[in-house]
Amino acid sequence: MTGALAGSGAARAVVTLCSGPRVAHLRRQLAALRAVPRLVTVVVWVGDDPPPADLGADAVLRVPPGPHGLRLAAARNAGADHAVRLGADLLVLLDADCVPGPVLLDRYEAAAATHGSAVLCGPVTYLPAGAVVDDPAALVAATRPHPARPAPPDGAVLTARDDEYDLFWSLSFALTADRWRDGPRFSERYEGYGGEDTDFAASLRAAGVPLAWVGGAHAYHQHHPTSSPPWQHLDDILRNGATFADRWGRWPMEGWLRAFAEHGAVRWDGRTWRRTQA
Repeated sequence: MTGALAGSGAARAVVTLCSGPRVAHLRRQLAALRAVPRLVTVVVWVGDDPPPADLGADAVLRVPPGPHGLRLAAARNAGADHAVRLGADLLVLLDADCVPGPVLLDRYEAAAATHGSAVLCGPVTYLPAGAVVDDPAALVAATRPHPARPAPPDGAVLTARDDEYDLFWSLSFALTADRWRDGPRFSERYEGYGGEDTDFAASLRAAGVPLAWVGGAHAYHQHHPTSSPPWQHLDDILRNGATFADRWGRWPMEGWLRAFAEHGAVRWDGRTWRRTQA
């Protein structure tokens, strides 16, 4: 961890979580940010192995996994806290596999100036395999925001409806340092994959914190293999889903749970979801 930038007055910070499988994605993200003015980059390493020494980020923290897997909620809290200590006024959290669009930071900063009490969310484009990610013009040409979430016109900021909070994704969002200090934070009861984003959004809604969709703050998700439903995360989803249900009285990730159930891997016993096979 480095504290060399403490007191520098840097206006903006990008906080990124990463582990070994996403290092190449992270390097492309950091390359895209290297020439951005008034920016501090904070990487939170969440893997068991040590982070590479040549990342070139302004700060590298370590949040080791817990007994049930990666502590993503704890890592986001730690990274945002560190960015505030470094003097950032605006915190932008990007997943390691996301490359920022050429005006992402500017659009988030402009939205924060008019909606400082809100948590801000930009559109995300999922890039195909082989897409060019190191050319801003190519990224702009590839823009196809995911249809599951609102994508306002460039420069527009729309306050989310109450029923849109579950659309929050932590892979790209921003908030002011003051908003972060006032809370809420990510619940660190979650380990492994799934649930902590929806929990954070539920906490925002319960606290009366606005959520806003920011037009033009495009992030581009770099391609990597995935499965749907995410079979490798089945046990995490059951455990974290039960934690969410205990906190909020309902289950998240229901689409995945129903898909698992259709394959006979889980069942609803009238009270909770359970595995039906080892």
